[in-house]
Amino acid sequence: MKDIFDFCEFGDLKLNSRIVRTGLWESQREKSGNFTPEIYDRYENIAASGVGLIITELISLYPRDSFSKYSHTMHYKQFVREAKDLTDLVHIYDVPIFGQLGFVQYNKKTEQNMHVEDISLEDIRKIQTDMVIACQKLDYAGFDGVQLALGNYYFLSRFINPTFNTREDEFGGNTFNRLRIVLEIIKVVKDNTDLHINCRLNAFDGTTNGMTLDETIEIAKLLEKYGCDSLQITRTRSPQFFTRENKDKNPLIEATDKIIDNVNIPVILGGGVNSQKQVNDLFKSSKVEFVSMQRPFVADSSFLVDWQIKGNGESKCKTCNNCYWKKTSTCFIRPCKID
Repeated sequence: MKDIFDFCEFGDLKLNSRIVRTGLWESQREKSGNFTPEIYDRYENIAASGVGLIITELISLYPRDSFSKYSHTMHYKQFVREAKDLTDLVHIYDVPIFGQLGFVQYNKKTEQNMHVEDISLEDIRKIQTDMVIACQKLDYAGFDGVQLALGNYYFLSRFINPTFNTREDEFGGNTFNRLRIVLEIIKVVKDNTDLHINCRLNAFDGTTNGMTLDETIEIAKLLEKYGCDSLQITRTRSPQFFTRENKDKNPLIEATDKIIDNVNIPVILGGGVNSQKQVNDLFKSSKVEFVSMQRPFVADSSFLVDWQIKGNGESKCKTCNNCYWKKTSTCFIRPCKID
């Protein structure tokens, strides 16, 4: 029977548990982009807590992206050196770490936030080149893998979505053509790095003529065929989607189960859980083997230690979502409390 703290395999990696920490915003870096002692301390606490896999906060591909001020960036000279210190620190605890790579806007000179159908073939090749170079930097910095942000409303998620991609060339139209930009990136990254490639993918989006679960399953199969090593299933409006009236209901479970049925690579359920019982009940009632958590680690970076000791732990996160809306990697409630 599956348990949170099983030693398990994740593709070619060994994990100390089935919990994946996925980051989002980074508010503790210096204005120049440099890592601060607070960042190293936070990552060490997470790595030492019993987590299975760490996925960083967003590393923005472009410095002028709308979220670049709230995320890591690799556009300063010390990134590889400082990131290598971070990965070395995490590896002391035998925990693998992936860099989460993505961007929301594509800007070209005076043209800002360009639509998918407006970018040229030359622009596509530039995006692919920039992604490959960024992955090489992650590889040099000692990361075990990269998470390609193909979910939520990041640019590449819009590129593969028929609602936003109305192109009539070889990068538009059917599912394969819309995914071509990503498949070509994956092939080059696999040929030139040792990175495990994880793709964060929307299960569905609810837009008119948009992504359905059936098409997501088709995309998942194509990603696996062309070299993707694992998937993380999310939703466009995650994480606040999971804080509606019924907090115990996760709409991604059924979708994730169906995707698991159709691929032979590890699949992570992205979010929506915050107690030990909830996670273990999920493992008993579904095919899910790996669960991602974000806000609980913001509330308390070491909470998994208590879960291992007590055996029936709950996250200290109050799901206020201030960390999400205010784009910070720190909790607005926990620092004011003394246990």
